[in-house]
Amino acid sequence: MSKLKIGVIISSTRPTRFGDKPAQWILEKANANPNIEAEIVDLRDFNLPFFDEMASNAWMPSQNPQAVAWQKKIGEFDGFIFVIAEYNRSITGALKNALDQAYVEWNKKAFGIVGYGTVGAARAAEHLRGIGVELQMVSTRSAVHIGGADFFAVHPLGQQNKPISEIEGSIGAGANDMLEQLVWWGNAAKAARAADAK
Repeated sequence: MSKLKIGVIISSTRPTRFGDKPAQWILEKANANPNIEAEIVDLRDFNLPFFDEMASNAWMPSQNPQAVAWQKKIGEFDGFIFVIAEYNRSITGALKNALDQAYVEWNKKAFGIVGYGTVGAARAAEHLRGIGVELQMVSTRSAVHIGGADFFAVHPLGQQNKPISEIEGSIGAGANDMLEQLVWWGNAAKAARAADAK
């Protein structure tokens, strides 16, 4: 079976975001897996407006060119890894808007999560999983949570700014589990989509 094409989505668009660091880390781990071909998908690159279509593209084609370009990009992938910050116990507004800008392209695909923040974005991850259900996606059981002392050790504001490899002992096993589950569910969903297309 061919490799799964996985999009590593960076969910924050702030100039001072931390997301690039864990995104690059999980990208390297994903591409080390022989079953995955991963690439970064940066929300900054798509300049999405707030959702303003007549309806979801589940019901009618979107009109906004940026939304259509986003849908086309998302449609290229077999699954996703969302690199998420936690804003007030939820995902970023930028990610929620990006999720809302497509529907068909998310359907019947698997996703994993790398979260960061004081509690490792645990609450945002659960919110994202609920959104994923509505988008007809399947979440891996395991996720990566970079929280507490680990978060402050690798974040610039923690004044240590260590490489993420320094906390591999805390998060490496979770990352490997998440990736293996992503491969399993990603292949299952890919096969089912192919069967539906016949």
